[in-house]
Amino acid sequence: MASNLKFSAALKNAQQAAITTQVGTSGAYDIYDGAQPASPDVAITTQNLLATLSCSSTFAPAPSNGVVTANAISNGTGTAAAGAGKTATWYRLRTSGGAGVVDGTVGTSNADLVLTSTTIAQGQTVSVSSSTYTNGQ
Repeated sequence: MASNLKFSAALKNAQQAAITTQVGTSGAYDIYDGAQPASPDVAITTQNLLATLSCSSTFAPAPSNGVVTANAISNGTGTAAAGAGKTATWYRLRTSGGAGVVDGTVGTSNADLVLTSTTIAQGQTVSVSSSTYTNGQ
């Protein structure tokens, strides 16, 4: 029989609030090229770190209806590994100590982390348009 899990609104909000708790203060988004690992617990190997963007000291306000939207995310700058320009494909949201919390896709629309451009070059300003986490069940 297929799974048909459904969660209460309170549980969805609690699950999403855990993201803010885990990120803590001074978290960051590290943006990479290449293949996204299976989870934030898997080490980064051949992927290039293209940019790092700092989160607000409080990652996000309380979730509503199973959705948490990140507070302001500072612009970042393309790293030396970005060279003349590489395509960003995924990100890792991490704590200030470097522990991975969430991995997701990047894009200019319909992505977990929406960037103004997915082509990142060394020294280029990298900006986020939006970051929202939804528990859809």
